[in-house]
Amino acid sequence: MVKRQYVEANGLKFAYLEEGDGPLVLLVHGFPDTAHTWDQTRPQLAAAGFRAVSPWTRGYLPTEIPNEEAYDSDTLGTDLIALIAALGHDDAVIVGHDWGASAAFSAAGLAPDKLRQLITVAIPHPASIIPTPRTLWNVRHFLSLGRKNAARWIRDGDLAHIDTLVRRWSPSWNAGPEETREVKEAFEQPGCLEAALGYYRALSPKLPQSQRSKINVPAVAFAGTDDLMPPSAFDRAARRYTGSYEVVRMPGGHFMHREYPEHFNRELLRVLGTPGTA
Repeated sequence: MVKRQYVEANGLKFAYLEEGDGPLVLLVHGFPDTAHTWDQTRPQLAAAGFRAVSPWTRGYLPTEIPNEEAYDSDTLGTDLIALIAALGHDDAVIVGHDWGASAAFSAAGLAPDKLRQLITVAIPHPASIIPTPRTLWNVRHFLSLGRKNAARWIRDGDLAHIDTLVRRWSPSWNAGPEETREVKEAFEQPGCLEAALGYYRALSPKLPQSQRSKINVPAVAFAGTDDLMPPSAFDRAARRYTGSYEVVRMPGGHFMHREYPEHFNRELLRVLGTPGTA
């Protein structure tokens, strides 16, 4: 069992799980998820010579819920930059899934010198997404989850909507109840679900300032062949990068790193290279 630890960063107390010693790899979860989404990845990175740290992001208990609602992507990116320093490192590789990817994009825009490498999972660069009717239908949850009463109707349904979203986003994954147990336990705590949905309430039609410039950090994007966002969207995003950029096509959907952990970890270690070169 990996011991939970805590650190102060960007004015909040963050909880995190850690394995290994070496260059820092920050593993950032999305929605509906927790730091445990990386439980099959952290030990592999540690064995390869990395310090693998997966935090619960702001508002996801046991990380602190901020007193004032602040869940915009610029703030999320600032959290990651602050976490790198709070963990005692000058820089890190950031691996972000879903909202963690959005935070990683922002971190790369805010402080590119703090990222050795940007690795995003399931989300292409937001500036490259074309709002076609199909795309809008696939991301309709942005509207439903951003409503003021969203937390109440999800709770009224005994959190069953969490499983519905996982099935919709990873249609080929036969995810059992154990796959959403951790996040449901978090969402049952007072204020946590409201905080997690705050990420959706903070969405704006305009790109955040941190994501408007092209990315000059070496980057890799993981794209699931069964995800709602097709791999072609990740190919199209290449114009948002001025440095190296690779698209890794993966079997599976939105939660590809949990559907095919051995495949994902093998590819992740490949793109990371040896700790001395990461």
